[in-house]
Amino acid sequence: MSATSALRAAPATGNLPGAPAPRGPQGEDVAALMLAIGASARAAARALALAPAATKSAGLKAAAAAIRAHAGDILAANALDVEAAKAAGMNASMLDRLTLNAARLEATARGVEEIAELPDPVGTVTESWERPNGLRLERVRTPLGVVGVIYESRPNVTADAGSLCLKAGNAVILRGGSDSFNSSRAIHAAMVEGLASAGLPQDAVQLVPTRDRAAVGEMLAGLGGNVDVIVPRGGKSLVARVQSEARVPVFAHLEGLVHVYVDRGADLDKALTIVKNAKLRRTSVCGAAETLLVDSADAARLLAPLVSMLIGEGCEVRGDAAAQAVDPRVKPASEEDWRTEYLDAVISVKLVDGVKAAIDHIETYGSHHTDAILTEDAAVAETFLNEVDSAIVVHNASTQFADGGEFGFGGEIGIATGRMHARGPVGAEQLTSFKYRVRGTGQIRP
Repeated sequence: MSATSALRAAPATGNLPGAPAPRGPQGEDVAALMLAIGASARAAARALALAPAATKSAGLKAAAAAIRAHAGDILAANALDVEAAKAAGMNASMLDRLTLNAARLEATARGVEEIAELPDPVGTVTESWERPNGLRLERVRTPLGVVGVIYESRPNVTADAGSLCLKAGNAVILRGGSDSFNSSRAIHAAMVEGLASAGLPQDAVQLVPTRDRAAVGEMLAGLGGNVDVIVPRGGKSLVARVQSEARVPVFAHLEGLVHVYVDRGADLDKALTIVKNAKLRRTSVCGAAETLLVDSADAARLLAPLVSMLIGEGCEVRGDAAAQAVDPRVKPASEEDWRTEYLDAVISVKLVDGVKAAIDHIETYGSHHTDAILTEDAAVAETFLNEVDSAIVVHNASTQFADGGEFGFGGEIGIATGRMHARGPVGAEQLTSFKYRVRGTGQIRP
């Protein structure tokens, strides 16, 4: 019996069948527990790599149905987490990430169904060719193996990450934050119920059943070689620790220091609408705009309306001297503001001398996540799109489209800003590797 199977046999709180119980207080043998989870994940990954696409899709659809069927239990578990978080003084933006309601849970279930409907990336031949000696070669997508996901606050990541990994034929080990412990357990139990009903391995999606932080260190060490990649989803301190300590590859971004540059001649009505959405639709997401750059050549027309709109919508504006001059409510920006990911209703505003200066500012202060230009000049737009070295660059649209679901990926496990393997939203296709298949007719190498 695997580690998580044993846990399922233990008494569980709540009404969810199969909900795993915690393994005990701090000081338990976390290393042994995590090694067993890693071994179970590797065994499940071997089975998943061979699972037919139809079986994976059926399992995910059943998981979505189970999430809906157990909605009451999941929301009750989430209420416990939210109550504890409020008592602990969690800030508003983090509470927003933690909180589930009927609409958000339904969106989570729909997201699982959308992933189920995606084309299966496993086995896709991406390129094929024949050599002069008659050898026929092809490159084919294969699962990565075992993915470890370490996340904070957002319990919906349990479903999103689990579904995407499984769609790509990977087993996944999920380590949610202590603040979302009850919510994640409830969602995970529902998902396992659905996946098992389709004949998929119960250990395909495992949730670390302890709050002990030592479990994170064990995952970063690779669980005896059983973890192939780590994906952190959370605050800067978590991501920094993962990037510093992980002994396996990491898909991540440290922060989302997102810029919107409004070029001379931009359509003002379009700019007002886009900037409002980019900053204020949800301030806590990594695609939310944090710095607004405005072309000094058209500042007389653009700057005051943009600043006034932001303040009128309840956003604190910190600006350079020019921004302060157009509205006395603008607070002076410090050098640190240009480097700050607020994740709140705060934005820094600065005038720049054209697109080249905007690109220089973004290169100096940005995080290579998402940056946008608002302009009606196609040539200027192409300069920005070609020269800004970010994972996502946008023309005349909100930066809050920086999301795998909006890209048509059916969701994302995170956004990566590195330059190796995956970059931008990491969906099912990005959770695969590849191998070469070589077919011959008796050739030998001279």
